[in-house]
Amino acid sequence: MALAYDPLFITSDKSSTEISLASINLTQDDLKRIAAYKAVEFVQSGMVLGLGTGSTAKHAVDRIGELLRQGKLENIVGIPTSKKTQEQALSLGIPLSDLDSHPVIDLSIDGADEVDPDLNLVKGRGGSLLREKMIEGASKKFVVIVDESKMVKHIGGSRLALPVEIVPFCWRFTAEKLRGLLEGYGCEANLRLGEKGKPFVTDNGNYIVDLVNVEKDMGDLGLVSDAILRLPGVVEHGMFLDMASTVIIAGELGVKIKNKH
Repeated sequence: MALAYDPLFITSDKSSTEISLASINLTQDDLKRIAAYKAVEFVQSGMVLGLGTGSTAKHAVDRIGELLRQGKLENIVGIPTSKKTQEQALSLGIPLSDLDSHPVIDLSIDGADEVDPDLNLVKGRGGSLLREKMIEGASKKFVVIVDESKMVKHIGGSRLALPVEIVPFCWRFTAEKLRGLLEGYGCEANLRLGEKGKPFVTDNGNYIVDLVNVEKDMGDLGLVSDAILRLPGVVEHGMFLDMASTVIIAGELGVKIKNKH
């Protein structure tokens, strides 16, 4: 169902914009849709777009498909970050390609699981972190869409999953190495399970270890990132550092747009 809302700009500067919504009793899904629709305003005809994965990004992909059908957008090429998004985009008639054919992407739109004050992200709780990082890392502009519950004081602040994609071979060995690496922050390393209690398998045929209950600020995230990636068996992690250009945050009191300084 399309939302009826009338945004009103309250403040605007180079790094932050706030919008008040003349709506009440908004659900979390409503907030996600509002943020997604705002992000799609960045899309222009002729663009190559990175299409994100997850419950928030789904609204953006739906909106892009709607604008194509209405003729308000033309000559769009989408690069999906997962098989699920690929299926959604095809069902909406969005033309698709890949990084091999389009190594530079004009704009990517995706959600996030955490956003810190410096616009660093945690992504991958939906399991698509590797393709998301490849595609969004190749983008001239990366717009992140979240509801206000995803804002944290520091990465890991939600104490929920910080995902790490690993190869299936001797996964327990790799999981234990990850736990040992970050044990000073109080976290646990749990293999993500899927249907019938079997290991969750990514689109790339890998497993995911979720680092949960991170109790402390990890400090220099670049150092932590490098240490994780040096472990044999690790494919990629879900910290997206210094990648977001803009974050659109929808809350009950309105929408805030934060830009990278």
